[in-house]
Amino acid sequence: MERLAQHIEALVFASSSPISFQEIIDCLEATFDTEFNEEDVEKAIDDIEKRFESDDFSFELVKIAGGYGFLTKSAYFSTIGTHLKLTTRKRLSKSALETLSIIAYKQPVTKTEMENIRGVGCDYALQKLLEKELVSIAGRSEGPGRPLLYGTSEKFMDYFGLKTLEDLPKPKDFQMPDNTIGEQAPLEEAVPVPVEHTPETPPSESNPSPEIVEAQPAPIVISENDKTEEE
Repeated sequence: MERLAQHIEALVFASSSPISFQEIIDCLEATFDTEFNEEDVEKAIDDIEKRFESDDFSFELVKIAGGYGFLTKSAYFSTIGTHLKLTTRKRLSKSALETLSIIAYKQPVTKTEMENIRGVGCDYALQKLLEKELVSIAGRSEGPGRPLLYGTSEKFMDYFGLKTLEDLPKPKDFQMPDNTIGEQAPLEEAVPVPVEHTPETPPSESNPSPEIVEAQPAPIVISENDKTEEE
């Protein structure tokens, strides 16, 4: 088919969320009333990816959240970040970010489990995350009362630029802050323990002084044969 790549490019550009490979095929087949070979569609997508890899474009075709979408290249993140700071009014609160982190790493998770980890209630934060469609209800737990289970949504994957949950930063990737004062003490460092001093009492036979007594050499025993030899 002529200009297959351009039709796919238009679909990706017009889609409000990452469009999957199957959705692309279904749309093409419904539009042109004919079957499309998956290999031809894959080749057209590869051609689009290679074309937008050029430095002439500030964005590129990326496979993300189980589909395809156009994203700004990393070289222009600072410019986009400045624009977002000037135009974005509402941000996620600290409590919402903490709750979202727990859901992302522990999903599926119940509200009670979130509150046990945070130590405080998270009703308001969870409500805001649901309103922003960053989390969704993933079912019900088999525990008592069958509470709701929560997990991250496709919008969460798109918002943070993740292909799969495996792309989440690992705990080992997090570093300690550099602005710490002093050096960390070694694990085997001895810690001095204060000792209470009691008044000294003169030594007596019933209360001898707790002094260290040097070991005396054992007496030499001379047998009768040794005496005979010496004489």
